[in-house]
Amino acid sequence: MHATGMRTTAALLGAAALCLAVPAQASADTGAPPKPTPFCGTDPATGLAVSATGNVPCATALQAAAAYTKVWHGSKGAPAEVRAAGATWTCRERRGDPDPYQVCADAQDNTRLVLLSS
Repeated sequence: MHATGMRTTAALLGAAALCLAVPAQASADTGAPPKPTPFCGTDPATGLAVSATGNVPCATALQAAAAYTKVWHGSKGAPAEVRAAGATWTCRERRGDPDPYQVCADAQDNTRLVLLSS
């Protein structure tokens, strides 16, 4: 009986070690915008902070944000396509936690993002 108890204890410790060693998967939809870098400035029309991901230069991010904020309120929540800095950007509002944010993705490379947030 003593050997069975030792095996059970060893099995439980092994299972616990395995659970602790495997990292938990993060939820793909956490409600938070992607981590932007760098902060590029403030959109003058809305006062929202503009930042970028991927290899989007700040000058491009500010141009895309400005193009979007010109048509944003007329889009009634639907995605809007804008042209800025030689590219087409698909922009829309996303639910955030706690506040919504605006995101524009380069139509040719969806890793290139421009974010507008409060």
